[in-house]
Amino acid sequence: MKKARNDAARAMSPELRPLTIGILAIITCAAFEAMAVVTAMPAVARELSGESSYGLAFSMYLTASLLGTVVAGSWCDRKGPGPALGVGMSLMILGLLASGIAPEFWLVTAGRAVSGLGGGFMIVAVYVVIGRSFPQQAQPVVFGWLAAAWVLPALIGPLIAGFVTEQFGWRWVFLGVAPIVLAAVLVVWPRTRGIGQLETADTGSARARTYRGFALAGGVFGAQWAVVRLADVESPSGATVWGLTVLAAAGIAVVLLVLPGLLPRGTMTLARGLPSIIATRGLVNVAFFGTEAFIPLMLVSSRGIDPGTAGLTLSAGAVGWSAGSFVQARVHFDRKWLLVAGSSILSLSLGGFALATAAEASLGVLIVVWACSGFAMGMTLSSTSVLTLKLSPQNEQGRNSAALQISDQLGGVVGTAGAGALFALLRDADNPGHVPTFVAIWLALWVFTAAGIVSGLRGAGSGTDGSGLTPSKSMEGTVPA
Repeated sequence: MKKARNDAARAMSPELRPLTIGILAIITCAAFEAMAVVTAMPAVARELSGESSYGLAFSMYLTASLLGTVVAGSWCDRKGPGPALGVGMSLMILGLLASGIAPEFWLVTAGRAVSGLGGGFMIVAVYVVIGRSFPQQAQPVVFGWLAAAWVLPALIGPLIAGFVTEQFGWRWVFLGVAPIVLAAVLVVWPRTRGIGQLETADTGSARARTYRGFALAGGVFGAQWAVVRLADVESPSGATVWGLTVLAAAGIAVVLLVLPGLLPRGTMTLARGLPSIIATRGLVNVAFFGTEAFIPLMLVSSRGIDPGTAGLTLSAGAVGWSAGSFVQARVHFDRKWLLVAGSSILSLSLGGFALATAAEASLGVLIVVWACSGFAMGMTLSSTSVLTLKLSPQNEQGRNSAALQISDQLGGVVGTAGAGALFALLRDADNPGHVPTFVAIWLALWVFTAAGIVSGLRGAGSGTDGSGLTPSKSMEGTVPA
């Protein structure tokens, strides 16, 4: 306990206090944006007839974040986090405004993509600020505080968004968040000027990673758009089916081709140490975010619950997430084993959520079970963040943080796009609240929690430093020289 207090004191020392407060403001703002938009989306889909493309609005945000993450990783290594943070803020605000005035659902989706691009820039910049400005001993505490920054938005965000949606319309949810983003980033951006470029940054590798990032985002977009269209089109012709199938296969092939070059070597095969730590991040995200995106829709359509009340489930998940992150900051054993514990808890809780949905359990039961899922995610993801920075030399913190976020966001894309495709395939237009459709989605996503347990074991079952390889070589072979 004394050690935790000392680490917290380092993070709130006079020289670091303004930066710490600014970072917490950014994450609080991002949390409010996420909780508010998820709460409002059922109303958006209903008004603009976008139910069949509901999942695409979430996965496109994450797809664009992939591109922003790759570009920001190398950019932060070369120029410091300040420029990426400023550009990310501008793009996120532009996307929110575009979604807020959109007359059609596909334009809302496009606005979410622009916001996602900005979010990718911002999150990598925040990670680099933490890695370069805070002592390693204080970093677990800072990541715990970042998770705690979700608590207030999680508690009031859905209620405010639900109230605004019902009283003034969903557009004001998007338009009202934009000024909050601006205020949060302006707090921290001036304090990043002293965190400049590193002389060892490799411009050639940065350019190669940028090209790979465009290819990855393009492949992900093509695959998910084709799958959603294939499920959405009624009585498609043979040529349409063939064309969309080829597009989906080509997109998946591109992703599989370029993804290994953006991650530490061995991530795709669950090599021990850092590669499996990063893989665990992606696998648990598939399950959690794929489920979370459809919880409000299930409660609104199946049970007739208003959006604000339905959002309380998401609030419980965020509170649980903060609790899990609080716990990981105070462990005294090897934190790599938290990856196994977190994945196991998530597997049990997501399976329980599917059973509770099938049994039409009360809203209170669903809230408690989803809080357990959030606890597991807080424990797991905060630990992957700490371990990645610990195993990264300073001149690779941007790239490795980007690799972690790529795994994070790609997991969210696979989860939301896959859940969206299943929903489009299984949904009954005459019965949009068909409970077995949602149960099938939860069970399909549960499989990824089992894979997360395996990758967690691979990440934990390595040497003393947890890397399984020399930290300075963690990205060797991932990009051409």
